[in-house]
Amino acid sequence: MTQKPSITQQLDLLVKGITELKDNGRFNEPNLDGTPGDYISFDSWEWPQGVGLFGLVRLWESTQSDSLKSIIESWFERRITAGLPKLNINTTAPMLPLALLWSHTRDRKWEKVLHSWADDVMTRSPRTPEKGFQHVVSDGINENELWDDTLFMVALFLACFGTASGRKELVEESIRQFLVHAKYLTDPVTGLWFHGWSFNEHHNFAKARWARGNAWITAGIVEFLEFSKVEGALKEFFIGTLEAQVNALLKYQAPSGAWHTLLDDETSYEEISATAGIAYGLLKASRLGIGNAEWEKAGLRAVEAVRNNIDESGTVLNVSYGTRMGRDLQFYRDIPIQPTGYGQALTILCLAEASLHHIED
Repeated sequence: MTQKPSITQQLDLLVKGITELKDNGRFNEPNLDGTPGDYISFDSWEWPQGVGLFGLVRLWESTQSDSLKSIIESWFERRITAGLPKLNINTTAPMLPLALLWSHTRDRKWEKVLHSWADDVMTRSPRTPEKGFQHVVSDGINENELWDDTLFMVALFLACFGTASGRKELVEESIRQFLVHAKYLTDPVTGLWFHGWSFNEHHNFAKARWARGNAWITAGIVEFLEFSKVEGALKEFFIGTLEAQVNALLKYQAPSGAWHTLLDDETSYEEISATAGIAYGLLKASRLGIGNAEWEKAGLRAVEAVRNNIDESGTVLNVSYGTRMGRDLQFYRDIPIQPTGYGQALTILCLAEASLHHIED
């Protein structure tokens, strides 16, 4: 029987896997301006690559690898030189890893683009009622819609860069976004989060308790608490929101350690990007003293499910492709499987955190 690679070896493979991702032409998703949309290749500026780079920066924080830092900085140098895309929710995602990198290096070459993009988010992003960010993306306007993805793609950038740069108004905006989204997207019955809310139609679409959307929240709230430095009643509110969600998540974990793409539907497939993101949130929260022993136990079970879905080339398997807003639950069951940057990145986050919990074999 072939011995499974160590976590360190798998992390090395995952970095190789993410940097070698290429668009295979399977999906044709043109942007609103007519340009082709590339949500797979590493060398493209979109949300999957942004999440991917966040995973790489978090890994660099723990390893201080010069080669990893070079990969990250070279990516930003190439893409900024080529010209940045138009502002929207998803094109903001790469700004989070850049802000996190800058918070450590204080390299002045990144400051102008970070301040400029933050200013544009604050002044040019379309808003829903109650000033939530409308989930405008490269190929859709989504009028007056809130999506749970927004918090990871935009609000974390504002919290991270706002704190690092001393711009309190950015942190305040990130707090507003988490509060507004929590108001409309949390399910008071289960504690899980719905994928979206429409102010025009006053409903939560399919009421999908979608796994990756919930992963953005599990991981996102833990990151938000670190970035925003909230204290007092606000901190208690966000921890309480996280506790309600996690208590529900633990009930739906499959025997394999994974979660289904619809959390409360065992007929939907087990989905590894969500499993990795949830595991990361559980383990990091546990390390920071949030939650109880069951959180770490569930997180470690999920780590094994994730590790069992990394192939010999470093590609993460059983990752669902980018998911628009669904109006029925079958829509989520039918999302195809496709290796992606966020699948790689959430797995990198998961295993990097697992290594801090004394799991190396």
